[in-house]
Amino acid sequence: MKRFKVHSPGAFTTVQDGGRFGYQKMGIPISGALDAFAFRVANLLVGNPPESAVLEITITGPQLEFTAESDIALTGAQMGMTMNDKPMGPWQSFRVQPGDILEIHQVTSGCRAYLTINGGIDVPLVMGSRSTYVGGKLGGIQGRPLQADDIISGFEARLLEAPKVLPNHWIPENQREISLRIIPGPQDDYFDAGLETLLTTDYMVTPKADRMGYRLQGAAVERKAGTPDSIVSEPSMPGGIQIPADAQPIVLLVEQTVGGYSKIATVITPDIARLTQATPGDTVRFEKVDLAQAHKIYRDSEKKLKEIAASFEE
Repeated sequence: MKRFKVHSPGAFTTVQDGGRFGYQKMGIPISGALDAFAFRVANLLVGNPPESAVLEITITGPQLEFTAESDIALTGAQMGMTMNDKPMGPWQSFRVQPGDILEIHQVTSGCRAYLTINGGIDVPLVMGSRSTYVGGKLGGIQGRPLQADDIISGFEARLLEAPKVLPNHWIPENQREISLRIIPGPQDDYFDAGLETLLTTDYMVTPKADRMGYRLQGAAVERKAGTPDSIVSEPSMPGGIQIPADAQPIVLLVEQTVGGYSKIATVITPDIARLTQATPGDTVRFEKVDLAQAHKIYRDSEKKLKEIAASFEE
């Protein structure tokens, strides 16, 4: 079912879902939505299954013309949005009709927003996921970002009986100074004073920040004397903090599969979204937690999403 036509695609807009798992050994990364919370809430707002494909919009949004009656919602970064030149609010669902023009403007806070339609975006499954991996030219729409004149289809789905709105107390604030909780390892034994440096330094997000990872700039994170500059390449996971030869941290994300530099620590899963909403010039600080604390934070984040889902069903 055709849902909308792309008049202008925005800076970098791709189809993403919950990710592509089980193929890293073949060099295929996880991909998927970078801000998992915003992605999951977007689908809840229109009554979709949790892994339904959405549009991930970076910095500047698209202009779309709808060709079918649909329920839509926008979450994540703050981007001005108009429907037929009328301002519309984020973090809530609203109904669109054939011929309606939606325009999503440049970001004012954060980095990435998520646009969903009821039923989810219909593109072919590739290795169990609809996510776009531009580096490998697979998934999404021919493995690339949206282009002008693309026609986007959606799955058949019932329209909502009433609009849904996320209460303000559940909406995250995008900060220019962010704190990320980390667990040391897996190669923290390569560092001694370096870990203390990481935990006591304010790091700046550099322009080298994308879906592969965020390169930070600040005090050098030095390895122990005698430890090698690199390690045997090993699988990487989102959140790993890699220390390359220049001793400047790189936080790995969803389009990295292996790494040959020691990883001093790992950002816990619920905090990755904070980093992926950061833009160059923002400040990052690290806070150490243990595994038990990390598990509790994760359980609390999942409980929050269940409470949000339950509130929409009331």
